Amino acid sequence: MKIHPSAIVHPKATLDTDVEVGPFCVVGEHVVIGKGSRLHSHVNVEGWTEIGERNEVHPFASIGGPPQHLAYKGEPTKVTIGHDNIIREYVTINRGTVQGGGVTSLGSKGILMAYVHVAHDCRLGNHIIMANAASLAGHITIGDHSVIGGLTGVLQFVRIGDYVMVGGCCAIGQDIPPFAFAAGGYRAHLYGLNTVGLQRHGFSVDRIALLRKAFDLLFRTGHRTAEAIKLA
Repeated sequence: MKIHPSAIVHPKATLDTDVEVGPFCVVGEHVVIGKGSRLHSHVNVEGWTEIGERNEVHPFASIGGPPQHLAYKGEPTKVTIGHDNIIREYVTINRGTVQGGGVTSLGSKGILMAYVHVAHDCRLGNHIIMANAASLAGHITIGDHSVIGGLTGVLQFVRIGDYVMVGGCCAIGQDIPPFAFAAGGYRAHLYGLNTVGLQRHGFSVDRIALLRKAFDLLFRTGHRTAEAIKLA
């Protein structure tokens, strides 16, 4: 274990033997950090936060701070982070609330770029990419292999499916189905399939064609959802 002399690590924090804690970091009492993870300088990890293996957290990130929620009364809610994530400068990840299940979670193999904000009770899957200054309000769910563009804001309780691409500088106020591409400024809307993303993840031409047919049936024919499902 490598802990810089200027770092403050609570004696009851649980750190694996090869965790690296850089200059001026602060690690709180209830924090757990797994094997091979590294905190660069000036990182703050507090609260009931569990960070898995081989995560890299860059300067001035703040993980496990209290939720920005008026009903929060100091309950021992949590942040859980999987393995092999990159968390860049000034990222903030807040703990959950009792009202929202008590946990904010990030899966594995994701990258949160500089200034990203993840609010209370969000549930992020694996292989997530959030570009610079993207912000999530509370209670948001994002599926695996999804990308959120820079400066995009997502409103509370929105669900974003697997393999979704959301453009930059968008406002997302409604759910986005799996495999879709959404963009459009003040109120983003669906443009179609995330074709490039699906190709990059090895989806075959035939499979993409089937997904496109289903997408068109659901969103471009004018049928109600129940009718479109029957026709499919």
